[in-house]
Amino acid sequence: MNRFILAAVMITCLAFLSACDQGGGQHTGEKAEPETSSASVAENIVDSKPVYGGRYTEPTLAEPMCLISALSSDSASHEVASKIFVSALKYNKDIELVPYAAESFEVLEGGKLLKFKLREDIRWTDGEPLTAEDVEFTYNMMIDPKTPTAYAGDFKNIKEFKRTGKYTFEVRYDKIFARSLITWASDILPKHILEGEDLNTTKYRRNPVGAGPYKLKEWIPGRRLILEANEDYFEGRPYIDELVYRVIPDISTQFLELKSGSLDSMGLTPQQYLFQTKGGNWDRNFQKFKYLSFSYSYLGFNMESPFFKDLRVRRAINYAIDKEEIVKGVLFGLGYPAMGPYKPGTWVYNDKLKPYGYHPEKAKALLKEAGWVDTDGDGILDRDGKPFSFSVIINQGNSLRIKSATIIQNRLRDVGIEVKIRTVEWAAFLKEFIDTGRFDATILGWNILQDPDIYSVWHSSKAVPGGLNFIKYKNDELDELLDKGRSTLDQSERKVIYDRVQEIMHEEQPYCFLYVPMALPIYSSRIQGLKVEPAGLGYNADWWWIPTQLQKKPSLQQ
Repeated sequence: MNRFILAAVMITCLAFLSACDQGGGQHTGEKAEPETSSASVAENIVDSKPVYGGRYTEPTLAEPMCLISALSSDSASHEVASKIFVSALKYNKDIELVPYAAESFEVLEGGKLLKFKLREDIRWTDGEPLTAEDVEFTYNMMIDPKTPTAYAGDFKNIKEFKRTGKYTFEVRYDKIFARSLITWASDILPKHILEGEDLNTTKYRRNPVGAGPYKLKEWIPGRRLILEANEDYFEGRPYIDELVYRVIPDISTQFLELKSGSLDSMGLTPQQYLFQTKGGNWDRNFQKFKYLSFSYSYLGFNMESPFFKDLRVRRAINYAIDKEEIVKGVLFGLGYPAMGPYKPGTWVYNDKLKPYGYHPEKAKALLKEAGWVDTDGDGILDRDGKPFSFSVIINQGNSLRIKSATIIQNRLRDVGIEVKIRTVEWAAFLKEFIDTGRFDATILGWNILQDPDIYSVWHSSKAVPGGLNFIKYKNDELDELLDKGRSTLDQSERKVIYDRVQEIMHEEQPYCFLYVPMALPIYSSRIQGLKVEPAGLGYNADWWWIPTQLQKKPSLQQ
């Protein structure tokens, strides 16, 4: 789990792709309740106050692509980078933006002018001071068209950046920009390290110099990354000495490693949560949590595919898929059918939309209207001599998506559509298929951010190679709404705008929104200091600690 809201670090609707996230988002909008107590392990602990030392180990389904967060769009990269870098602002436990590397900030002229004063005691891990020059360099790098980033949009909305002193800077906008403060919750990069570097090939993609609570100690490709505590971290040295991210691209294998004591945490599948972690050693040695995640999973259609250009086909597929069946069969009831890109129960969620429901006869009628009929009696619809047969690609290791794809495959077969399922290793999945548009459809997930702005995923300007609108969906009205939504701070105005955004998506079905899952994290009871707040469990991870007698470091020879 991230130290703070992952979304704040990512600038936009990232998570790309919650790729490695079985439980869902990195934060919650409600209190998360622990399912079991750690008292049985903790009752004999002598240390009653936090102590330094120990190693915390967690799994990742996919290896990070790059540890400079602006240059990567996968959640594994951002998870690790969030421990290495700092930002001017951060989210607190109540999901409020507060100073971080900034000592203070001011919002003036109705939000069109921001003034920041940085702390003067922050050092990069090579000893150089972090100053406003680094912030200015980061800004210039982000707006440079040669920078290979999907997250330039927030920075390009700035009219003027002005460094006003060694530790001060101000930012001016020519109009209200709703994400102005969120922009400054993104990583600050070191000018003296990255200036003049080719960002596509620089060694610092894999060996970054940061100023955060941890620094990179070791990276063995395909196996693990180890971060070690930064003794000079300005908020104080973290309690835990080392964070280990083990690359384990299979949930079942992760579970066996957790059970054996080689891992300290993981996101459980519903089956593991309900049936495989009860009683005995599980109650004594682990602590479980359950809460509705800020994330959703979806079946995304490549809008350039001849199969999915017709709106009637996309609606037919929605009618043909039983989302309740997926929630019950895949999530064991631990989640809800999704209706759009926002979390049920939040202010932005449009509760006036009615679900399509499971109506295979309506699906068949729409497909026939679109010209798809079974002319040769083989059970598969065809048009102009071509069968309706497409592939769904899924990243390896995500059992929930694989199971969802199997249910979808069966239901679409019932209406005459053949679905082939293909699983692909994560790095190849992104580089060779998603980024290049070489797919028919895919099952993925997004984290749901606190701010409803989804410009970077849905605006037509982002339907470019490497962009987050990788399904290439374009809609003029939606573009206009997304522009308006980020140009006002009035929540009532934004509610009207984003209600219409959801209506368009509901009508157009560029995604078949599948489900909002429960987050189901589990932690070893030796990890102390976990606190459940609106921001979730990870917001205070720098201050988790391991009692002295439980600081045995497991072997890293796996």
